Amino acid sequence: MTNQSIHPSAVQYKVEVEGLSKRYNIYDRPVDRLKELVLRNRRSFHREYWALRDINFKFPHGVTALIGPNGSGKSTLLQIIAGVLEPTSGTVSRHGRITAILELGAGFQPEYTGRENVILNGMILGIPQEEMLGRIDEIADFAEIGDFFDQPIKTYSSGMAVRLAFATAVTVDPEILIVDEAMAVGDQSFQIKCRNKIWSLKKAGKTIIFVTHNMEMVTSWCDQAVLLNGGKMVESGAIDKVVPLYEELMEHRELIVAKKFTQASPAIF
Repeated sequence: MTNQSIHPSAVQYKVEVEGLSKRYNIYDRPVDRLKELVLRNRRSFHREYWALRDINFKFPHGVTALIGPNGSGKSTLLQIIAGVLEPTSGTVSRHGRITAILELGAGFQPEYTGRENVILNGMILGIPQEEMLGRIDEIADFAEIGDFFDQPIKTYSSGMAVRLAFATAVTVDPEILIVDEAMAVGDQSFQIKCRNKIWSLKKAGKTIIFVTHNMEMVTSWCDQAVLLNGGKMVESGAIDKVVPLYEELMEHRELIVAKKFTQASPAIF
């Protein structure tokens, strides 16, 4: 569910998720999917995997970090908010222009040049071509990829692709910015440049949601955090409340892994 009828400045929360759940059907063999179709669900050949279970949260202005162990549902939640995935149940409301960096090169056409992809991405976001052409020089300057801007994306390194993706996302004046670990890519100077841009968006009252495993980044400039584990929301709110729970959870998981490794390894004398 997307609400575009209310002006963004008139709402307190730019993104709201309510009762959000996402289920995947897991088949052990490809033929099992066919069997299930032929039998018209008279018999089940799949196992259910719930990537998200009943997530409820209103994302306020500022920076919200989604944190949690690998496989906890962070990226799935981002993709649903961005509109890439549909939830199995529940709703998501978005107010205002939304841009997302979900994975390296996502949405780029490899045969098109960087310039052509920037204009194409703008059209996908519903941004008029005239506006994108007016921003093109600013995007090229931010990306700092030189002559490659007019070369096909297939010739780019992963670092160049994420530079262009990030430059495009932050330069089109989004009300909502979604970032999945992209700031961890690139050299240190570009990472600083990205963080400075995020900071300026934060000061402008934008809503930024991003996934990270960097707790130093979370504690230094995030306003709040959401902790996920096993597809469920463990805690949300102030950084000094959520981060210690994350660290305790990760320490507990490391102890479990270490114990299993010790039990499985033969004694050495």
